[in-house]
Amino acid sequence: MAHDTTLTPEEASKKQIRTIWKVAGLLAVVTLIEFAIAFSPVNQTLKIFIFVGLTIVKAAYIVGEFMHLRHEVKFLIWSILLPMIFVCWLIVALIVEGGSIH
Repeated sequence: MAHDTTLTPEEASKKQIRTIWKVAGLLAVVTLIEFAIAFSPVNQTLKIFIFVGLTIVKAAYIVGEFMHLRHEVKFLIWSILLPMIFVCWLIVALIVEGGSIH
């Protein structure tokens, strides 16, 4: 993350604390949505897809903020994201094809 030289240490600290609370708030909201869906009368398959999607959202936000990937160059982001997409595709393909044996 680029450092702003115009901020005093106190202002920079307050900015970092605001960012941490923002991240914690967003993760709490997504977790509350997950809990609401877990106890709702929604189709089990739909629940699984929703949970996987929300988990990916939370993981991406954590990686972007706490591992500072959001502030990196686009090439580095894609060099991490593309293999992850292929691994997810491989897992889905193996699950689908593994069920076709029976």
